[in-house]
Amino acid sequence: MADVKLTLVVACALVDADKRVLIAQRPQGKPLAGLWEFPGGKVEPGERPEATLIRELHEEIGITVAEACLAPLTFASHAYDSFHLLMPLYICRRWEGSVTAREGQILAWVRANRLRDYPMPPADIPLIPHLIDLLM
Repeated sequence: MADVKLTLVVACALVDADKRVLIAQRPQGKPLAGLWEFPGGKVEPGERPEATLIRELHEEIGITVAEACLAPLTFASHAYDSFHLLMPLYICRRWEGSVTAREGQILAWVRANRLRDYPMPPADIPLIPHLIDLLM
């Protein structure tokens, strides 16, 4: 059996006071462009998933999140053609600052039961039922 590269990516379901979830559309020029995803990013060597989320949320959407406000919810495990993705999904209901698209992405606040209306990467789709169970 060939060695499969395991990629650890962490994502966050930001939930606002109206129980809507933030998703971002991947900009043109990036892999999976046009698809919608939860904010987050690749865990760097030596970095903890929570630290990655705090860094990525600040870089991507300009908010500050305390580690105590990140709660693990579920995870995705998905085999793409060239790597295997392992993606913990955290939920966060409290942050400081205003959510702003800082990397050219389009942002949308969506009710959990409407997430399926937005095309997502294959790894993200199995996360939707967990959010529906939690928020609806």
